[in-house]
Amino acid sequence: MEFQVGKHDLARSGLPEVDAATVDHFLGGADEAGAVAVLLSAGDPNRFPEAIDVAVVLPELIAARNRLRGAIIARDAERVLGERFEVRVQPTLIFVANGKTLGLIAKIQDWSVYADRITKLIDRPRGQGAAVAVTIVPQHRAQEVGL
Repeated sequence: MEFQVGKHDLARSGLPEVDAATVDHFLGGADEAGAVAVLLSAGDPNRFPEAIDVAVVLPELIAARNRLRGAIIARDAERVLGERFEVRVQPTLIFVANGKTLGLIAKIQDWSVYADRITKLIDRPRGQGAAVAVTIVPQHRAQEVGL
């Protein structure tokens, strides 16, 4: 994987890389295991440095919720898969189960925000529309700067 800034290489996260040709196989494997797939669309880490933070948090989220199976979207597939999953902001975590996008969580968040939103995405009744959880300025930072 060629996603590297300085000495940080996301391939060290232990997560597989998917592209347009392999994503459906990955999603199918997660479904067969009864898991929810979570894909990281990181974007260019030079433009979006917090992509590295999200990539560090993702394996921790997976470890905390054993129903999650994670992968990183290859840089050259981010545009195509971003359109497919309606990604508007980088970095974004995409949650998919049974062929349906459950929701998106954009940018880096506090652990409690991840825990709350993931629980709502995974445990909500099936058939409800996807929930896009996008926070450009995390709440704790907005309060610090008086927004």
